Amino acid sequence: MRIEPVLLAIVLASITAPAAAAEKYPSRPIRLIAPFPPGGGTDILSRVIAVPATETLGQTVVVDNRPGAGGAIGADITAHAEPNGYTLILVSSSYAASAAYRKPTYDPVDGIDPIILIGTTGLLMITHPSVTAKSIPELIAYAKANPGKLNYASVGTGSVSHLAHEAFRLMTGVNIVHVPFKGGGPALQGVIGNEVQIGAVSIVPTIPHVRAGRLRAIGVTTPKRSPLLPDVGSIGEAVPGFEVVHWYGIWAPKGTPKSIITRWNQIVAKLLSTEAMKKSTQAEGLNAAGGPPSEFHQRLRADIEKWRKVVAAANIK
Repeated sequence: MRIEPVLLAIVLASITAPAAAAEKYPSRPIRLIAPFPPGGGTDILSRVIAVPATETLGQTVVVDNRPGAGGAIGADITAHAEPNGYTLILVSSSYAASAAYRKPTYDPVDGIDPIILIGTTGLLMITHPSVTAKSIPELIAYAKANPGKLNYASVGTGSVSHLAHEAFRLMTGVNIVHVPFKGGGPALQGVIGNEVQIGAVSIVPTIPHVRAGRLRAIGVTTPKRSPLLPDVGSIGEAVPGFEVVHWYGIWAPKGTPKSIITRWNQIVAKLLSTEAMKKSTQAEGLNAAGGPPSEFHQRLRADIEKWRKVVAAANIK
């Protein structure tokens, strides 16, 4: 008996469909890309989330550090990965800054699948203890008196710390020189070692160095002072209108099944709601966020538009 091709296709589909449906997620380890080196905020949070996520999912969540280009290398790897839930990325606000600066090959807002906004914090502007300026007004005065003599560390060209410094430069008229590093950890070590004199890095990895006296904190980029450093002024107090909110979030390649997006959103949201995590994030200066993927989507769009204006105004190439 001859079976028509169309009928054969239907029969085969009926056989293979149940097998495919029976495959549960996850059935193998999951890669969580941290687009900066060990020691920075994205790396720290990736490892904090990977442990409970591994326990919940029953598969190992492996943190894969892929530093470079202000986080753009890791983001590019993720955006072009198979949208099957086995490659995710934990990004910081440097993702939005880098997208505004580099113009990636994919749509950085609508060409990805946002999962969750983890939390918000600020960047902490710090100096090497040998720098005489102990406040933002003193730093501005010193920089104007010594044009081109102060070098500032960023976590990479096109990163949020790079564009935050450029916004600061535009708004104050100071002449400071950019020295890019490959992440928050290396940038902090650059200031600690006096390779560069100033920098602005996430509060999360910076506070321990300030408390140990290796760095001096002179300003936070958020509109209000950090409760962890109440004596350190907001940069906006000295430079009206200056504001940079630093954040962390997770996204997946475009086309990732909605069920997987929802599951990861629920896993991270549950983690953020635990008392242990609340205490940990508060101690590190991170305000836990959460919420649906749409909130993270809106944050991305607003930040990328903001940084595109800075890139244009500063004529950054």
